[in-house]
Amino acid sequence: MVGTLSGALEARKIPTSPDKVLAKVQGTIEAPEGVLKITKISCHYELKVPAGKSEAAERALNVFEQGCPVAQTLKGCIQFTHTWEIEEY
Repeated sequence: MVGTLSGALEARKIPTSPDKVLAKVQGTIEAPEGVLKITKISCHYELKVPAGKSEAAERALNVFEQGCPVAQTLKGCIQFTHTWEIEEY
């Protein structure tokens, strides 16, 4: 998912490396019906973007999941939440 997000940012002329995108991801494992499975994935992104690019970065964050192969494959099976912090430099 970070790769898809990075591509969406780069398309908006927002550099993603080095050290401009950090993702902290946590999964929740539950046992509905007695079988362990991942039911939720929480993703928190920390972005460093050039001055004046926060709005463009936020637009990318709001739509990138629609074009993400991983998210689209797991859609309906796992609940995703995305949060973020954007810092301008």
